Amino acid sequence: MVFFLKIGGFEVGNYTLKESGGKKHLLFDCRGCVYSSSVSDDRACRFHVIKVLQEVEADLIVLAEVYERVYNEKQVFFLSEIARLSLRFESENIWSYEHLGDEKKEDESLFGERHNSVVRIAKDLLLFDPIAAYLECIVAVKEEKQRLLQLDESKKSEVYLNTLNYLKKSLEDTEFFSGIKAMLLKLKRVPESIGLYRSFFEVQVKPSFIGSRLLFERTEKLELLDEYSVGAASVQIYSHPSKTENLYFINLPEYTLSPEKYFILSKTKEVVSSYRPGRTSLSSVAQSRKYFERIYQATIRDLAKQQNLSLTTEEVNDLSEIVARYTVGYGVLEILLRDRKITDLYLDAPIGLKPLYLVHSDFGQCQTNILYSESEAESMISKIRAMSGRPFDEAHPVLDFDLPALDTRIAVIGEPLSPDGIAFAFRLHKMTPWTLPQFIDNNYISPMGAGLLSFLIDAQSTMIVTGSRGSGKTSLMGALMLEILQNQRILVQEDTLELPAPYMKDIGFNVQRLKTSAPIGRSEDSTEVSPADALRTALRLGDSALIVGEVRSTEAKVLYEAMRVGAAGNVVMGTIHGDSAYSVWDRVVNDLEVPTTSFKATDIVVVARPIRFSGSMKRNRRVVQITEIKKQWNDDPLREGGLLDLMNYNAKKDSLELLEDNLKDSDLFTKISDLSGLSLKQIWESIRMRAESKDFLVELKNEFSVPDLLEASYTVPANNKLMLLQEKQLEEHGSVDYSEALVQWKQWVKESQLKKLVALKKRKGE
Repeated sequence: MVFFLKIGGFEVGNYTLKESGGKKHLLFDCRGCVYSSSVSDDRACRFHVIKVLQEVEADLIVLAEVYERVYNEKQVFFLSEIARLSLRFESENIWSYEHLGDEKKEDESLFGERHNSVVRIAKDLLLFDPIAAYLECIVAVKEEKQRLLQLDESKKSEVYLNTLNYLKKSLEDTEFFSGIKAMLLKLKRVPESIGLYRSFFEVQVKPSFIGSRLLFERTEKLELLDEYSVGAASVQIYSHPSKTENLYFINLPEYTLSPEKYFILSKTKEVVSSYRPGRTSLSSVAQSRKYFERIYQATIRDLAKQQNLSLTTEEVNDLSEIVARYTVGYGVLEILLRDRKITDLYLDAPIGLKPLYLVHSDFGQCQTNILYSESEAESMISKIRAMSGRPFDEAHPVLDFDLPALDTRIAVIGEPLSPDGIAFAFRLHKMTPWTLPQFIDNNYISPMGAGLLSFLIDAQSTMIVTGSRGSGKTSLMGALMLEILQNQRILVQEDTLELPAPYMKDIGFNVQRLKTSAPIGRSEDSTEVSPADALRTALRLGDSALIVGEVRSTEAKVLYEAMRVGAAGNVVMGTIHGDSAYSVWDRVVNDLEVPTTSFKATDIVVVARPIRFSGSMKRNRRVVQITEIKKQWNDDPLREGGLLDLMNYNAKKDSLELLEDNLKDSDLFTKISDLSGLSLKQIWESIRMRAESKDFLVELKNEFSVPDLLEASYTVPANNKLMLLQEKQLEEHGSVDYSEALVQWKQWVKESQLKKLVALKKRKGE
C-alpha cells in the first residue's frame, strides 16, 4: 500500500511499507522530488524521513530514484530515536510557559525569546537538522549558566536552565546523540554538520533493479586473511576476533557506479525487460550470453548518446555485462558461483533475514556481506523452473538442478517442507576434475594409497567409495575414473550430474552418461528413468566400466547382482554415504536389502572423512581407510573377520599408512595373482611404480611451480605413457622391469610435459 505524507496541507512525498525477510522496509519514491534523496546531505529529505518515522516503524529505509539509497537497521534506529524524541517533547509541551521561567523572579519579556529558542531546538531543528539542534542546545545551556552567574540570588531562577538541561540530557540519552557527543570530544574543532551526518549515515547505493544489499562493517578490528579478484569484483576474507567463522566480503562493480551510469543501467534494464526467454533459450544461456551482451551494448550506446554521456568501449562492455548478469544471468549469485575457491553456498529461510554463507576451500565456512532478497529468490526459482521443466510448488517442494555453464548443482526447498519459505543450497564442482596427484599434493591421500587404488582399478576390482557429505568422495570417484585406461568404455550413471564425464570426453575418454530420476522431488508425470531401470539398461550396453554416482536405493540390488554374476565384465565403482567399511555393509544389507552373498562382490571399500586436528575448527579432508572385503564369512563381516584393512590413517602423522602385516591375509591379491599371472612381488612392484610416478609429478609441480602438471590433461597422458612403456617391455621381453619403466617414464615427463609448461610459464612472464 502506498501512503502520502502531508505537511501544512502539502503532499511532500509518498512511501510504501514492505516486509521482506522478516524486516520492514520503508520505501520512498523520490522520482520527481525537488530535494536530493540523501538523509546526510539534504535537510528536507531528513525532515521527511523523520516525520514518517513518527507514524510508522521500519527496519530499513530505501530512497528510490534512478538508483536506491539504502539505510541499514542501525541508521534507521538513529532516525527513529529522533522521531520518538520529537513526539515526546511535543506531548510534554516542553516549550510551554511553565518551562520557560519563574514569573515571580524574572521579567516575563524574556519568555518569548526562550519559547522561540526551545521550539527551535526541540521541534524545528530537531526534525530538520538534529545535530544543529544539539549544538544549539549546548550553547544555550552555557549562555544561561553565564547569565545566572551575573544575577543576584533573589532574581535567579533555574527553571529555564533546567528545561535546557532536560533537553540536553534527553538528547544525550539516545545512541545517536551520545555518539555525536563522543565524536565531538575527540575533535579539536566542531566540523560542518554535513560531515558528521555522513559519518553516521553512510549510505549504500545500488541499482534499483538489484534487490541484494552489500553489508560492510568497520575493518579496523578485523585481520585480513586473503584478498583476490573474481572478474571485476574484489574479495577480502577477514577473521573476526569474536566469531568462529571468517568473513567473506565481496565488492561488486555495480554498487560503485556514478549516478549517470546508474541511469543508463536502469534505462537499459527497462528496455530489455520486455524480453522473456522461454525454456529453449534459457537452456542455451551459456551459449547466448555474448549475443545478449551485444544487444545490450547497442542499447547502452544509444541511451548514452541521448543523454550526451561519453562512454568508452570498455565502459560500455562493463555495463552490458552487468545488465546481462541481472537479466539472462543469475544476479549477484553469479559472481560467487564463479569463485571456484568456494565449494558450497547456502541461503537459509527466511530469505533476507541474515546474510548468505559459504564454504571456502581455504578458509572453511564464511559469513558473507550479501543480504539476498525475496524478489531475487523468486526470480531465480522462475529461471530454474523454466530451464528444468520441473514443478516447484506445495505439492513439489523440492527442486534439484544443475546450473548451465557454472558447474554448480542447486537444491531448492520450499513450503511446506521449509515452513519459513524458500531456501537454497549450491554445490560448486571443480571446473576440472581432481586427480590423484592433486590429492597427494593436498595430503588427501598418500602416494602409496594412490598407487594401490590405481592398480586395483587396472585389475578390474569392484570398489565402493564412502564418506560423509563434504568428505570428498565424489571428487575422489572422479579422480579414480581418470585411472581407467582410455581403451576402455565407461558408463556413468547419476541422478545428479557431478562426475566429470564431459571433461573426460574432451581429453579422449569413451564415456556415456545415463541421467536418472532424483530420489526426491520427482513429479508423477516425470519422464526420467529410475536408477534401477537405467542400471539394467547399462548392463545391456556392452562391455564397459560401470560407475554409479551414488548408490541410494533399489538400484543397489541390481548393481550387486550384476557384480556377483560378472555381468558388468569390468571395473565397477560407486559411492555411498557411510563412515567405515562396516557401515557400508550395514547400509547395503540392512537398509537397501541386498543379500550378504551379493555384497561380497565388493572387493574394496575406500573411506574418506573430514578430520579436525587437535580439536581445531578447520576440517581437513582425508582418505582414512582402504579395506578389502574378504569372502569367507557368512553373517557379520566384523565379527567373522570379513574386513581386512590394507591401509589406515594415522592422525598423529597425518598419513595414510600401509598395514604390511595384514597383506599376507589378503584374498584379493591372491585372486589378482591367479588371474593375471603376476607374482605378489610383481604386484607390489607395480603398485610402488604407480605410487612413485604420481609422487614424482607432485615433486616437479612444486619444484618448478607448474600446477597444470597435476591437471587431468597432463596426468592422463602421463598415465597412458607409463602403461605403454610397460606394454612395450612385455612385448619385447615377456616381463616388466618396473624400475626401468619408471626411469624411462620420468625422462619422458621432463622432456614432453615439464619443458612445455616451463616454456609457457616464461612466455606469460610468471
